[in-house]
This record gives sequence, C-alpha cells and structure tokens, in this order.
Amino acid sequence: MSIAFLKDERKELIIKQVSLHTRMSLTDLAATLNVSEDTVRRDINDLSDEGKLIKIRGGAMSKAYHHSSQLQETYAHQSKITIAEKALTLLHDGMLILMGGGTTIREFIKMIPADLKATFITVNPLTAVELLDKPNLEIIMIGGQISRYSQMSVGGEVYQRLSELKVDLCIMGTNAIDPKEGLTDSDWETVQAKKAMIRAAEKVAVLAISEKMNSVMRMKVADLGQIDYLVTELSADSAQLAPYRAGKINVL
Repeated sequence: MSIAFLKDERKELIIKQVSLHTRMSLTDLAATLNVSEDTVRRDINDLSDEGKLIKIRGGAMSKAYHHSSQLQETYAHQSKITIAEKALTLLHDGMLILMGGGTTIREFIKMIPADLKATFITVNPLTAVELLDKPNLEIIMIGGQISRYSQMSVGGEVYQRLSELKVDLCIMGTNAIDPKEGLTDSDWETVQAKKAMIRAAEKVAVLAISEKMNSVMRMKVADLGQIDYLVTELSADSAQLAPYRAGKINVL
C-alpha cells in the first residue's frame, strides 16, 4: 500500500535523502516518495529558494557538497570523522592514490598527516583544491568536462587517462551499497567514471556511512567482489556488517 505524504513531510524526506546520498535525481526521489516528478521538482524549487539544498539539472544536491559549505551542514558529520580516521590506516609514504570526492572524502583529506609523502590523482576539482593544504603531496588533476551532477571530470578523454593508470589504492565514496547488488548510482556519467577509477587500481577502498548500506540505485558501478576495503563508522564486528564480511572484502 502506497503512503501519501503531506507537502512538509515530503520536503523533510527530500532533504533527508539528498543529505544521505549527497545528490538525488528527480526520478529516484519521485519513486521514493511515490509522487510525480513534477511534484518533486516543485518541492525542490521551494527548498532551493529556502536555502536548504542546491538545485541541479535533473535533481538536487546537498549543501554540504558545495564548495562554500560550512562544517555544520555536513550530514552525519561525526560518523564521517570516524570513517576518515579508520581510512588513514591505509596510507603510507610513497603511495600512488586515486581519489574521488564527497563529504566523507573531505573529512579524510583534513586528517591526512602533513608529513605524508605520496602522490594523489583525482578527477574531482574540489578534492584537488583541498589536497593543496598538504605540503608534501604531489597532486595530479585529470581534467575534462565537469559533471554538474557529481562534480567530477567525465567523458571519453578522462576515461582514457584513467585506463593508462595503475595506482596502489583508489579511495572513493558511494551513493548506495548492497551485499548482493554492490555499488550503484543513478547518473550514467558518474557510473562510467567510477568504473574507470576501479579498473585503474590495485586496491579499492569505499568510504560509506552505515545509512547507505543495503540501498540500491538504478545503475551498477561494481560488484562487492571488486572492492577490497569497506570503511564505515560501525565496529568491524558489527552484526550489520556480517553480509559484507562474507566475501573477500576487508571491513574496517
């Protein structure tokens, strides 16, 4: 049986979904709320005017993902700090690291030790700028057309550049992760970029708050078996992580 939400309830759910997944398409929001895309579009317009999210083509983006965001706007901020602290254990001097973007990645960058000597490659302009604060890192930006949806460089030239790489570690976020369906997203260009990033890496680490677990979006990025590390805020022996521990993935 479908559930009808009042307008204020819809808006709260839209904010929650966009904050959780960083960005959401009109199609996915309409399916989640069981309303038309026109209804969702009107709600997003209202929320954008109220300064509660950022309207993008075909959907909405969390304010926390914007370059001008403030610390208090980051959803599940403490959980993302915990994830960042765990992910630091994967780093050591001399590594070649490919990195995506997002609010959890942002917390991770803040914690990278100032004396770490490594090379970071990214397709995300905001990630490149944030890495500039670390004096001993070499930073390489793979440029191209910037997706307004994911704020990543996308397109054939970007994928070609990534195909020429073999990095020690790829660190990325995800919009959804599930034991059976793996990593999924709802934007074609974002999916292609993430697929190329995974192929370019010896090891892949996915950083995700636990609320993104057991959720599925429309387009497949990778099977869980293609991921080497899953880093969440939960204890590694948490019962919630049991389906993820069943495979080859290392749960931190």
